[in-house]
Amino acid sequence: MANLIKIAVRNLFRYKRRTLLTLSLIVIGVLFVTGFVAITGSFKGMMIGQITDSFVGHLQIHRKGYLAAIDSLPLTMNLKPGAVRKVEAALKEMLAIEAYSKRIKFGGMFSNFTETANIRLNGIDPETEFKTVPLLLSRVMTGEKALKKGEIFVPELLAKGMKVKVGDMVVVIATNRDGSVNGKQLRVGAILESATGPGGRDGYVQMDDAMDILRMEQPEISEIAVRIRDFGKLPEVFGTLKGNLSSELNAQGKPIFDVHTWEKISPFSNIARMIDMMTLFVKIMLVAIVLISIMNVMIMAVYERVREIGTIAAIGTLPGKILSMFLFEGLFMGAIGAVIGSLLSVFAITALNAAQISFDFGRQTGLILAPTIDPASLITISGIVIAVSIVASLQPALKAARMDPIEALGHV
Repeated sequence: MANLIKIAVRNLFRYKRRTLLTLSLIVIGVLFVTGFVAITGSFKGMMIGQITDSFVGHLQIHRKGYLAAIDSLPLTMNLKPGAVRKVEAALKEMLAIEAYSKRIKFGGMFSNFTETANIRLNGIDPETEFKTVPLLLSRVMTGEKALKKGEIFVPELLAKGMKVKVGDMVVVIATNRDGSVNGKQLRVGAILESATGPGGRDGYVQMDDAMDILRMEQPEISEIAVRIRDFGKLPEVFGTLKGNLSSELNAQGKPIFDVHTWEKISPFSNIARMIDMMTLFVKIMLVAIVLISIMNVMIMAVYERVREIGTIAAIGTLPGKILSMFLFEGLFMGAIGAVIGSLLSVFAITALNAAQISFDFGRQTGLILAPTIDPASLITISGIVIAVSIVASLQPALKAARMDPIEALGHV
């Protein structure tokens, strides 16, 4: 085995120019793929963070069927206090849950006493809401970063259209569950910058004010937003929470609750999936680059060394060892290219982070690109390169191993 490795290494150095060209292609491929994965991963993570931490949350819990009718914000499908207590008990038992916030969502009319417009409102407990979606307060453009009783946070687009500013008095009118209409005068406490997505145009009031407007004697919750401690464990936490709540059934024996991750709620989950598809496509391109490069080199190596292969076969070298010799050449070429490419990728990613490149995303400006690549991704990419190198070497190696020694020795 040691002799085969030495011969393989020697053969690579015999054709230095060709070997260096092939290694260069592999290194560039690894560098390109790793850089692309790091940059798109950073953008994807930042996009998800902006959406989940601004208004959506990591998970949401609703009454079964509510999400299908959420456009109309039906008050008849809110969760009763008993159901809410069951959800809270399940959430408090899970150490993975960092915070949760109960919301009353409803549609209404917003009036500045001269004009009227539609508005979507969230009745919240400010303390729990700001823990669940910590970037919500960062969207405050003007006003205090505190939602007080009798105040309303107005979305930027509505404030501009209605020409209202912080300190103005406005009226919110809504139809309650039984169909009667009620209104309440509120003070504009802050103007909210619009976040990316439909929920970025919602206004906020304290839950007590929402109950007054809707004439609720006790809070009937539309949704419960949940924040988990480790976003990377979202699928696991989602599965556990869904399993814990699935045992709660109504009188007809059907589940009471729906649990959804942010992907089911935000349309921007499609962008995240597109990024994943692009990453897969780029990895396929890397496979093609390595496969074509190494296969071309190995085919040329076999063609140029036919008489040499015939000589070593004539002196008794088994076909299996000839096969292994060529496989080792491909393996070493792929491994060296993967190692050099990975090292250069780490250096390039470090340089990009030091450059502090900024970009805009929707209404968010001045976001800093922070590409990162975890060791597992580097190992995966390197593993793909090495595996493809061996596969690419297999056909030329089999051809070499199956040569007839007499015909090979007579080859010109």
